[in-house]
Amino acid sequence: MTHPFTKLTTTASSKPPPPLITFTFLLILCIIGFYTLRHPYPSPATPPLRNPQTALHFQKTFLSLSSNYTVSSYLRDLTHHPHLAGTEPSLDTVRYVQSHFQQLKFNTHTVEYKALLSYPVHASVSAHFSNGTTVELSLTEKGISQNAILDVVQPYHAYSPSGSAYGKVVFVNYGREEDYRALEAAGVNVSGCVVMARKGSVLSRSGVIFLAEAKGAIGVLLYAEWDRLRGGGVERGTVMRGVGDPLSPGWAGVEGGESLDLEDSEVSKRFPKIPSLPLSFENAQIILGSLWGGFVPQFLNDLGRVNGGRVGPGPTMVNLTFQGKKKVATIHNVFAVIRGLEEPNRYVLLGNHRDAWTYGAIDPNSGTAALLDIARRYALLMRLGWSPRRTIIFCSWDAEEFGMIGSTEWVEENLVNLGAKAVAYLNVDCAVQGPGFFAGATPQLDDILIEVTKMVKDPESESGTLYDQWSAPNRIFNIQRLGGVDSDFASFVQHAGVPSVDMYYGKDFPVYHTALDTYTWIVGHADPLFHRHVAVAGVWGLLALHLADDSILPFNFLSYSDQLQENKDILSNLLDQRISLDPLTVAIKDLTSAAKDAQNEAKRLREQEHLGGVDILKIHDLNDRLMLAERGFLDTDGLQGRQWFKHLIYGPHGEYESKLSCFPGIADAISQSTSMSKKDGEALIQHEVWRVARAVQRAASALRGELT
Repeated sequence: MTHPFTKLTTTASSKPPPPLITFTFLLILCIIGFYTLRHPYPSPATPPLRNPQTALHFQKTFLSLSSNYTVSSYLRDLTHHPHLAGTEPSLDTVRYVQSHFQQLKFNTHTVEYKALLSYPVHASVSAHFSNGTTVELSLTEKGISQNAILDVVQPYHAYSPSGSAYGKVVFVNYGREEDYRALEAAGVNVSGCVVMARKGSVLSRSGVIFLAEAKGAIGVLLYAEWDRLRGGGVERGTVMRGVGDPLSPGWAGVEGGESLDLEDSEVSKRFPKIPSLPLSFENAQIILGSLWGGFVPQFLNDLGRVNGGRVGPGPTMVNLTFQGKKKVATIHNVFAVIRGLEEPNRYVLLGNHRDAWTYGAIDPNSGTAALLDIARRYALLMRLGWSPRRTIIFCSWDAEEFGMIGSTEWVEENLVNLGAKAVAYLNVDCAVQGPGFFAGATPQLDDILIEVTKMVKDPESESGTLYDQWSAPNRIFNIQRLGGVDSDFASFVQHAGVPSVDMYYGKDFPVYHTALDTYTWIVGHADPLFHRHVAVAGVWGLLALHLADDSILPFNFLSYSDQLQENKDILSNLLDQRISLDPLTVAIKDLTSAAKDAQNEAKRLREQEHLGGVDILKIHDLNDRLMLAERGFLDTDGLQGRQWFKHLIYGPHGEYESKLSCFPGIADAISQSTSMSKKDGEALIQHEVWRVARAVQRAASALRGELT
């Protein structure tokens, strides 16, 4: 038998080939070698051919893999019991999310931090009426089981100081400056009194408490108007100023790291000095109905149904007592990573917090369930041959309810890498609260956000897309901006300058932060068939697919310059003509020019890519500029008095009402100028205008990518 590798012989002559043939052969080998180096054949680690058709195929497949039953089952599992951050039951949700990612074969890990959290020990409120009777107001919520009463943390304000307050009650409406001015005009003084306020949309919970303290109040009772719709629920919440662990402001609270003392002024200034408690709507009405004293016409619509608009002081006296404990606890962030093949050092992050005041069915685990379902669908796509171009990171945050602590600590620890490598952060807190789709974004993401809604089915109709429902009836998309500090996007946008999106279904919901936020309530009210959950997961997951897979990042900075121009016009109507907006006008024009150039460059590169002759280095260069331009809006000095907040376009303004939805530093200066001389006030505002102009100029320069 002939061996398979035996050399075969022939009768042909063995004369050497002519020199010309040899040269030609060597030339061909060189050309082939050079081409191979420039255009290597796919290896096992190289993804299938990327083109618009395959991308669309995977996007449609992602949508087809949705399952409302699966989302429902995740949510049911997550909400069997309360899971307040830092408590033993919260570890069950850590293990559940971690196990889910591991079962999908994702690279999974947990990052722990030490953080100062706050818990109640004892609380009571008694009302002492003018007829000599006393009523102990129950702080236990109605409509919940005995087991729930034992399992759920009692209603309280995290970080409220321990103490007692006994005094006459004054109703202060929403507790804003304008409300105190109205009370003063009516001859009502709150000094030495316990004030009662209702929660509004202008001031945060902490803002109400701190302002009451500044006005001389000795305690605060806070209730929510929508309590009357929820059958006795009471809204818990934090009253700490700012975000992140108060013991490690500006750096991560890692094991063995620097930690300030509780008595340090940097720590203590974040906590109010007067006690406060939340009340149910029903209990609030008992006290409000007993007030005499001053009459404030501005409050009449709200108090008229109770007592004809009398606001006190008294004669009803209230004894408010709260005893709490602050303790350092361990919190747990869980991450799962799908490594990108072509650009593994570019990150697209999807995040949701996991901790809850009580059962957390809506806030936040409707979002957690959607996140887990996106992960499930991505795993199935990978089995079908998909792999992302850029790295995708799933983030499950802890201790958000105490002040975005988990996400803030992680951003602080990874600030440099995020600044260099983060493409975008996509946040969902409460995926579903009720009807209607809402979204917020940094403006360069507006177009892609709108575009993906064209592919997602509208859960409210038999036919049509979310795009049709969201834009009806005037084809205008109300995309909010991310200047608040009400979810985990805050540290990404306002500290790290990472382009971000936030989205949810339903404007608000009546069981917010109460023991009634349960799986049963979602099934009965918010989303019985979980179709809204599927819609949010669809938009969220498609956004991430585009940002992770599109060869050219789908950013449009013309939307940003349009937003800046619109807000500059609003600003011009608020300012004295002696304050010049010319620096800002020039900077916005420069950004507009840079944005147009970037759009044209992206168009040319896409055309070249379609023809197969694109230079990948040029695409990478453009993507880097698109990604980094948002960082230009950061200022190292931050906002005056709140230096942690670095973003000069989107960030929280102080505790006052403002007509500006952006430019927080300018808004602060306008507010502060009212208590300054005209000259000093104008100088302060002008300085802030210049700071914003320089930030816009930096963004334009980053978008061009050229040195001066």
